[in-house]
Parts: sequence; structure tokens; C-alpha cells
Amino acid sequence: MLFGKKSGIKNRNRERYDRVRRLMWIKCESCGRLVYYKDYKDNKYICPRCGRAFIMSPKQRFDLLFDDNSWERLNPPTISDDPLNFEDRVSYRERLDVARSETGCYDAVSSADGTIGGIPSTVCVLNGYFMMGSMGRAAGDAIIAAMEHAIDERRPFIMVTSSGGARMQENILSLMQMARTTAAVNKLHANKIPYIVLLTDPTFGGVTASFAMLGDIHIAEKGARIGFAGRRVIEQNIREKLPSNFQTADYLYEHGMVDMVVARGDLHDTIARILSVLTKQPREAKTIVAQTPAHDASKKMRGMGENDAYDKVLLARHENRPHFLDYINGIVDEWTYLAGDRLYAEDSAMASGIGYWRGIPSVIIGQEQGRTIETRQKHRFGMPNPDGYRKAQRMMRLAEKFELPLISLFDTAGAFAGREGEERGQSQAVASSIATGLSVKTPYIAVNVGQGGSGGAIAIGTGDRVLMMENAIYSVIAPESCASILWRDNKYRATASAAMKLTARDMADMNVIDEIVHEPAGGAHTDWQTTMELLGNAVARQIEDLRGIPVEELPARRADKFLAMTRDVEIYQPEHVSDEH
Repeated sequence: MLFGKKSGIKNRNRERYDRVRRLMWIKCESCGRLVYYKDYKDNKYICPRCGRAFIMSPKQRFDLLFDDNSWERLNPPTISDDPLNFEDRVSYRERLDVARSETGCYDAVSSADGTIGGIPSTVCVLNGYFMMGSMGRAAGDAIIAAMEHAIDERRPFIMVTSSGGARMQENILSLMQMARTTAAVNKLHANKIPYIVLLTDPTFGGVTASFAMLGDIHIAEKGARIGFAGRRVIEQNIREKLPSNFQTADYLYEHGMVDMVVARGDLHDTIARILSVLTKQPREAKTIVAQTPAHDASKKMRGMGENDAYDKVLLARHENRPHFLDYINGIVDEWTYLAGDRLYAEDSAMASGIGYWRGIPSVIIGQEQGRTIETRQKHRFGMPNPDGYRKAQRMMRLAEKFELPLISLFDTAGAFAGREGEERGQSQAVASSIATGLSVKTPYIAVNVGQGGSGGAIAIGTGDRVLMMENAIYSVIAPESCASILWRDNKYRATASAAMKLTARDMADMNVIDEIVHEPAGGAHTDWQTTMELLGNAVARQIEDLRGIPVEELPARRADKFLAMTRDVEIYQPEHVSDEH
């Protein structure tokens, strides 16, 4: 009996049995159950019972990411082994020999060329099966060589990480790979090569503290554990239990460290969509299709009809007016939402991403207000914290690096006024956003699509061209607040609105904006289709006009435009209603 359990079973038969069992079944490290290997492989090496994503070999990663499983492996540089003559229970040389024998790889890094979405790309993989993907001299050299190859060939570079950190057996020589690989990343950025980092399970230590957290785009694979120090080390240091989701992909998303969390099966298409925009692949403008939500048109807004200026205020705030994500869904093709400020949090009040605006690859930012009670609370009514403005700055720099037009759709009552915002530097974040917007070397179109409230609006409003929707408003403070402070009575809100000169027509008369974008007769809320066609075409026209100006000249022209603004402005102001107010 070949696979029997008799005590006299021969050793060679037991070995054959174990080998066949390993090929047919695999034990999930998460749920502990045996999984039929074919099911496991067909499910992209994810446990079909609990969803745990297993470590993939470099070959499996290449097959997953490249088009049609077609790729060509790059030869890594070779170096001497064991420079320190390190030995613990066994020698370092023996450990290397075992790892090479088991994986068939020279060291922990493998690289290959292929296409992703038809775009020639280089993928570099840290092999979690080779000494836990630890980084030593050979790994550092292989990463650097792959990055330099991508620069020479002008190929986007995708780094796939799975590592326990630096390799102890090489001590300081391993630590220096953090600086060496970072220097290579700086060369990627200087040469404007798209650099996408795919963080997989597990990624820790010196890898996260160097090249793995310096990408243009950070993608965390669903289920990945990512961090600097290990969970047990942290719990021992601080003497307390950490949250169950600590150092998970979702945890990093919430804290602004990654742009997105993507299931393994969606990685190829997600990366292909990103590369299409970053490499400016040609694309036809999509047909705008926008459905106007049903609303009660007979419902009269309180205060409507007091005067034209306050009517504009109410129209700008209309609950059925389209917001940022509505415009994205209607106008933009191949949209990819990008999240996080890389410092503290993902602020959903400030939305951002990349996509094709009327066929033009672009970076797009703007405040999202939400529509239902739940979404309004989630987006904080379109009032960002400092994290949102720092995310906007990151998007501005991304647009500059790849010379993509920057489009901002601002729509906010103002930056969020709260304790957390003050603690994290709200004023500094707004000021830096203004400064960054004025300095980026790329075409910048800013559009006031609703409420342009105070510094929260101008933070993303310093474009080469500033457009304003016909029924939008722009002011340093809400007219109700102005009336309460200066007239000492909220009932003078309409009078304050007229006195403040906050309409699009007023802005054009004062040369604050460059173009008024017309709306349907009843306002943007009555006809989303027409509104989006008018806005989409107006922005595209301005981008095409700016493309005739060298990008190096744009910041100086932009600065001159704002320096000249507000000089020699004289506009009639209505008299106060009475002397006592």
C-alpha cells in the first residue's frame, strides 16, 4: 500500500507521500484549514475559505501584473557573499545556499520587463520566500540596477514589496541599502519616471522606511500587513494592546499613507489605468452622460427673491446642485481616486485623483460636500482639515512632475474650523497650498463651481485661469455672518450679499476671474447634462490655450496675474439701510 499508515511504511514512500500532499494541498496560515492547491492557484494564491492572500513568488507576480503572462527577466548584478563572515547557529553562506536552492533565485530581488495595459514597464519584486525578503547588498544592487534600467529605457517602474526589513547578517552594509535605494528613487523622480509601489504582505522595517514609501502612487494589496516595527515589539514597548486592524492595508489608508487598497485580482487593471494617465496615452473624450436627480422644483428656498446677489448665494448652496464627484462621474473617463497626505490621514472633504478630462490626461482636485446626511458628515460638508490641503499639495506636485494639467473644482464654505485642524496646522496647510499652486510648472485651471469660501477656497484657487460658474459665489465670509457682525442682525444677509459683490459677474468686473461658465436657465441643479457639457468644454478649451505656453513660464505669469489683481478697483457700494445699523 503506497500511501498507507502501516508502521512499516518505507521511508522513500513516506517522502513520496509528503511530496504529493504538498503539491495537492496547502495549509492556510490564517484559518488553518487545508486548501486544495488547484483552487488556491486558480484563486490567485488567495485562500478561498478566509480570503488570506499568500506570498507570491516573483514569477507569479510577473504573470499577475504583465499582459498575457508575457515578460522577460532581467539579470541581477552578482556580488561576493558573506562580507562579514557572519555565523549564528549556521553560517550566513549556508543560509544563502538553502534560500537559493529552495527559490531558484540568486537573492531576494527579481526584475522583469513586459507591458501593462500595453505600456512597456519594469516590475521589481521583493521575494518574501528568500530569507523573508530581507534587504542586503545583493538586493540593494538589484533594485538600483532595475531602477537605472527603467530610467535608461524610459519605462514606468513598479516596485512590489514583501519583506521583513534589513538583513541582520550584513548589519551596517544592509542598513546602507536604505540610503542607496533612496538615492536611486530620487533619480527616478528627477527623470520623471512613473514610480508605483505595490505594498504586499508583509512589508516592514528598513524597506518601508526607504524606497517603499517614496512612490508617486502607493497601492496596498488587500489584506497586507505594513509597518515599521513589528506589532509585538510595539506592544512590548508601550505596554498596551493595539487595535485589531493596526498596520493593516485599511489602517494605512485611513492614516493617509497609501492611495488605495486593491484586491489582488484587480491589480493589473488598476495599474494599467494609472499608467495610461501618467504616460499620457491618447484617448477620445468620453460622451458626457449625466442624469439630473429628481427634486421638488416647486419648493421655494427661504430668502429667494430678496435680491439678485442673495439669490445667487442660495443657488450656489442648492441641495440638488452637482458637486465634485458628480462632475467626475459625468465628465472624467478612467478616473482613479488617490488618497492620503502621506503624513497623517485621508481627508475625504478634499477629493483628488487622475483621469481623462474630455480626453486630456489630468490631475483633478476639489472639495466634495456630499449629498445625503451620511455623505455630508463623511465629507465634513466640503470643509477640509490640514490633511486635505496637504493632499492637494501632493497632487499639485504630481501634476508638475508629469506635466499633466491640474484642474481644481473648489466648492467649500471654508477650511474646517476645529481643534484637530488647529493642532495639525490649518493655517500653514492653507498657506502652503496657495504657495504650491502659484509655483507648479504645469497648466493650472481653477473653477469655482459653487461656494468659494475664504482661504479654504483660494487654497486651491490660484490657477493660471480661474473660471466661475454663473451661479457660484466667492467671498471672504458667508453673507449671514457678515450681516451678523457688521449690521448686527442676520436679517440683513441679502443687503450684505449685494454689498460684498460676491457674484460671478462681480468677480469678472474686478478681474478676479477669467471666465464665467454659463448654467442652464434655472441653474445647474435643473440640468446636470447641460451644466457638465458647458463646464467640461470650457476647461478643456482653457487647457488647450495654456499648452501653447512653455511650462517654465507659467509660474511667473501666474504670479504676475495675482500681483496685479485688486489694483485700481472702484465699484459702487450701496448705502447702508439705516444709520443705526
